[in-house]
Amino acid sequence: MSLTRNGIGGLACLVGSLVLLWASRDLPQPALVPIGPAFYPRILFTVTAVLSAGLLVGDLWRRREPAPRPRVNYRLVVLTFLIVAVYVFLLPALGYRVATLLFVAVLQATLDPPRSARDWALVAVMAVATMLVTYYVFERYLNVLLPRGRLTGL
Repeated sequence: MSLTRNGIGGLACLVGSLVLLWASRDLPQPALVPIGPAFYPRILFTVTAVLSAGLLVGDLWRRREPAPRPRVNYRLVVLTFLIVAVYVFLLPALGYRVATLLFVAVLQATLDPPRSARDWALVAVMAVATMLVTYYVFERYLNVLLPRGRLTGL
């Protein structure tokens, strides 16, 4: 049985997440705080290991049929890198909330161009939801200071 790209990727992620999970045992546990610095990394590495194992097992059990070679779209890859670069450039000027909203909307519309008003509404809803969820998780729950915009103050 040979592994496809999915199986190789799953195996690599499984090994990496298990190694990092093992390394996280050396992180110190504060005496007065119930959740130490290893808590979130251990959750992340455990979830990554489980999902990677699922990808590996799924690849091993799948019946092999020769798949057609996918068409490579270098234009889309370059466009994605440009969008990310513009996002990073605009982040200090516009702030996290505005820049992230625009970034998610533009990237989603680029990767899967909307064809109807409903699709455009979905792009807008996903951009707003992504911005709000990430903002509140990092800024409010985890107390991570996100960039404020020089132009917007947000």
